[in-house]
Amino acid sequence: MKFLRFWAFGLALAASASAAHAASWQVDSAKSRLGFTGIQTGTPFEGHFGKWSATIDFDPANPAAGHAVVTIDMASATTADAQRDEALPQSDWFDVTHFADARFEATTFRALGGNKFEAPGTLTIRGVKKDVVLPFTLDVTGDAAHAQGKLNLIRTEYGVGQGDWTSGDYVALDVSVVVDLQAKRAP
Repeated sequence: MKFLRFWAFGLALAASASAAHAASWQVDSAKSRLGFTGIQTGTPFEGHFGKWSATIDFDPANPAAGHAVVTIDMASATTADAQRDEALPQSDWFDVTHFADARFEATTFRALGGNKFEAPGTLTIRGVKKDVVLPFTLDVTGDAAHAQGKLNLIRTEYGVGQGDWTSGDYVALDVSVVVDLQAKRAP
């Protein structure tokens, strides 16, 4: 009888441990995009980061057990405008000489109903670390997932736009980070 209780306890413990573990996902960078939007002299523009990596552990049935880390090579920012692309890595903007990478880390996820979720975490740009919440939608089909989200920021809260660029006169203070990820469940 003691053996059966011990076996049942062990089985229950193993089941709860596996339920708390989130699935790992491998992002397909060729099909994914990490971008940003802004407004310069009244004209909207879009850009994206060509180099970034993401480590994601997430289970839609148990989002609280999830974790994600995204590291972005700030020198890889491009907007298809030569003048803007030349300025972005400079000290007034991303200052990639001193702050090569930006980083987002979520230590949990929250379900909002349906395919809507939030990723509370920290975003670090130019050495400034702030708590943020990334809202996103997630559609999972078999072992494939597609997540889309948008995080609105005030660029000067991260020191992006120094000197003459601290006002919103030429480049709006409001910017958005746009996430469009395709991933496969890791084996």
